[in-house]
Amino acid sequence: MKYRTYLLFGPPGSGKGTQGKTLGTIPRFFHCACGDVFRSIDTRTAVGRAFLEYSSKGQLVPDEITVQLWKARIDAAVDGHNFKPDIDTLVLDGIPRNVGQAKIMDDLIDVEKVFHLSCPDRAALFTRLKKRALKDNRLDDANEDVIKRRLATYENESKPVLGYYGKERITCIDATEPPAKVLLHILEQVNEGAMTQYEPATV
Repeated sequence: MKYRTYLLFGPPGSGKGTQGKTLGTIPRFFHCACGDVFRSIDTRTAVGRAFLEYSSKGQLVPDEITVQLWKARIDAAVDGHNFKPDIDTLVLDGIPRNVGQAKIMDDLIDVEKVFHLSCPDRAALFTRLKKRALKDNRLDDANEDVIKRRLATYENESKPVLGYYGKERITCIDATEPPAKVLLHILEQVNEGAMTQYEPATV
């Protein structure tokens, strides 16, 4: 079966992880971040060893391997009864990271909504990313050149995913608003979709 899915999408610093974690605490949502996938890799498995082979050399991990790792993480959540696909909605952030991954995942997920956390103010993103890096004691990530590269990668590789899924599935939300307000906007759209889905047919 395909998993009913909402995507949290936006540039680094837009608050995807914050919103995903919060949604994951609400019943009937299961949150899976790309970072969680890589942190939970079992290097004893074939796909885990394949990931290690690329990452240990500093090479880009092929999309097929990334998606296989994600699938293994989801399968484990289903087996452990943490994610119940018949009643839960999957919330993803950080994956699919590019159009190639989105195409591979088409057979696995049914993307109902894409919440685009938009932040055209790049200065605001710079400030957020610097603060987060310093707070987490990741001094390298606070470097302006590193931040510029991350934002450029998003523009060139990740942003085209929005075009792949099409405007009818995308809800644009101002990511510069307070996190609680962003969450409220997301939940309003989720509830609106649920009401539409179960709206009785008119005679």
